[in-house]
Amino acid sequence: MYELKVVTRFAAAHRLTMVGAKCENMHGHNWTIEAYLAGDRLDDAGVLIDFGVIKTRLREIIGRLDHQFLNELEMFSGRQPSSERIATYVAEELRRSINTPGIRVSRVNAWESEDACATYIVD
Repeated sequence: MYELKVVTRFAAAHRLTMVGAKCENMHGHNWTIEAYLAGDRLDDAGVLIDFGVIKTRLREIIGRLDHQFLNELEMFSGRQPSSERIATYVAEELRRSINTPGIRVSRVNAWESEDACATYIVD
């Protein structure tokens, strides 16, 4: 089994209700996203998938979040844009955009600070 990791970053604001007093105010984070892809076989070039392909797809997904007020985005309509949901959103969008047989998104980490991270593990 092989697993690749690509790291990207974005800045955005959100507010989370019913979590805690500070989080109920609009505030921002500089998120770090770690996306992992896994598979059993390498292609003829000896790679699971080209890192450039993953980076391009992630750039498109992250571009929808970067410098936005996340609460106003359609993908979080009726749901709080927590780090957990950000990780889920990135994982599911990346899964849809990488449709190479034998390669799957295995997990995505969404770091909202240097010491706080949410992970979505894809089944």
